[in-house]
Amino acid sequence: MYDHRKLTPLADGTGITVAVVDSGVDGRHPQLQGAVRAGPDQLDGGGSLIDCVGHGTGVAGIIAARPVAGSSLQGLAPGATILALRVSELVELEDGTTAGRRGTPAGVAAAIRAAVERGAGVINLSLVSYQDSADVREAVRFAAARDVVLVAAAGNRFAEGNQTPYPAAYDGVIGVGAIGPDGQRLPGSQTGPFVDLVAPGGQVVTTATPQGLTTVEGTSFAVPYVAATAALLRQYRPEMTAAQIAARLTATADGGVAGPGFGAGVLNPYRALTEETGATPAPAGPVLAPVAPDPRAAQRTAARDRTLLLAGLGVGLAALMLLVTVVLPRGRRRGWRPGVRHLPDPPDEASADRTTPAFGGPRR
Repeated sequence: MYDHRKLTPLADGTGITVAVVDSGVDGRHPQLQGAVRAGPDQLDGGGSLIDCVGHGTGVAGIIAARPVAGSSLQGLAPGATILALRVSELVELEDGTTAGRRGTPAGVAAAIRAAVERGAGVINLSLVSYQDSADVREAVRFAAARDVVLVAAAGNRFAEGNQTPYPAAYDGVIGVGAIGPDGQRLPGSQTGPFVDLVAPGGQVVTTATPQGLTTVEGTSFAVPYVAATAALLRQYRPEMTAAQIAARLTATADGGVAGPGFGAGVLNPYRALTEETGATPAPAGPVLAPVAPDPRAAQRTAARDRTLLLAGLGVGLAALMLLVTVVLPRGRRRGWRPGVRHLPDPPDEASADRTTPAFGGPRR
């Protein structure tokens, strides 16, 4: 998906906490051991490191799976810490159907607030509700006001009416759609003003529970790529605010994609880290240092000017001599009358004026 060899030397998410508000995270997975902190369980109090459906574990692996021998997987921010907050076991499938136990808006709102209070710099919300909730909206506002980056799924119900997804549609949340390996929008990925950008969400390989790897699909699994990139930015550019990070993610997305549902384009983590957006354009060519005057060049210029001056004086003197020796005597001989050169008459045409020569006065 993305080249870790280019990103890891710049940032790996170390020191950044990413809250995964989801179905829990299975911290037993070999590539997540030591990477996961338990947060409050809003579903039934059983523990946020329990993940009966594997959804949150897959999300966490895309963000922060540690490299291990024998596994091809590595998270985009493998140094980040995952804060697991269990809110639901309800999984939205690619065809728009759901399975598992449903959480509540109040539980999601409480998890968002708990993530802020526990120091999360980024909150991953790979979940969707198609009903507005005052509780969740206020929790989002609470987090955004405290400089937390919030990233949420755009939903997978394009064929079912493309309903407005929450919390992706709230102000202060980065809404993420999904593309497949061919670069095209996944058929179920929703379109609308709530899509800020897209990321890989088709045939994504990630961590399974309790171990091994699995292949997943949907906008839920595009979200953690964006959340992980935000974590990299929080480490690499610590001076940036959450709003600035959101603006950078969209400004550096790869545009030029056709059709609705892509927002600003496809997430590009390397560009997000390295490009200087909004900077003064560089000069078109190299900036050259001033060159000190060459004294020999100045001497050559002076010599050339003297030569031209002398040549001009010589021409003027020659003209004066011609005037004195030739022009004046001839003028005296003609009594100072002007000389007229008579040219042949024009051809014999009806339009020709035969009373006057081509030049001069009346013919004599």
